[in-house]
Amino acid sequence: MIDVRIATWNVNSIRSRIDRVEAWLARSDVDVLAMQETKARDAQFPYARLHDLGYEVAHHGLNQWNGVAILSRVGLDDVRVGFDGDPGWGEPLAAEARSIGATCGGIRMWSVYVPNGRAIGDPHMAYKLDWLARLREQASAWAADGTPVALCGDWNIAPQDDDVWSMEYYLDKSHVSPPERAAFNAFLDAGFVDVVRPHAPGPGVYTYWDYQRLAFQKRRGMRIDFVLGSPSFAARVAGAAIDREERKGAGASDHAPVVVELTD
Repeated sequence: MIDVRIATWNVNSIRSRIDRVEAWLARSDVDVLAMQETKARDAQFPYARLHDLGYEVAHHGLNQWNGVAILSRVGLDDVRVGFDGDPGWGEPLAAEARSIGATCGGIRMWSVYVPNGRAIGDPHMAYKLDWLARLREQASAWAADGTPVALCGDWNIAPQDDDVWSMEYYLDKSHVSPPERAAFNAFLDAGFVDVVRPHAPGPGVYTYWDYQRLAFQKRRGMRIDFVLGSPSFAARVAGAAIDREERKGAGASDHAPVVVELTD
């Protein structure tokens, strides 16, 4: 029997996509949703519309960029904005709206929007790698006492060759470089588990398709959205799926929701 359904979804602007988010929540019946790239300040976030669907909401947004949220109908406690050691970005250096955590039904959920990195050699790539290293240190500490921890979000990394439609195309680009893949694999080495891949194996199974050049229609995508679970979380996973259908139609996000089913 399925106990809890959680999901992660880069919505690429909650204000542009609130109608689709509402419809998807009603259709998917998820209990907890980690959301990324809301592109909204807290004052602009549609709290009331999501409350009307039965969800408690925690959101962290500073401007028209980034933004993360957690929606839950199984409790939303101990909300934490950001994590210790977040290296920050910009002038002056400041933490961005890229992570938010909360305890939902006994699970420590984190919604993470990993920096893009932009290009190999770009200063933003160094920021990305540092951000991931700091997150890994904190995540290991969160899970050390056996607490079920789920790191859900847009990781902006395709860790395996099968996770991109063409390695030849991406070879000199970000998202597939050895340092980025090493940073992702460091979470696995620390004991976290990619809980979706066993239930939605590749090749050709993606979570993101660019809006340009008919990428979705031509199946030119990337798998960059993941749920990494601590051992106690992974042990409860009964199933998982990528909702590719939600990428179809007018007004869709360029990312598909990823859903994980848990048992007691």
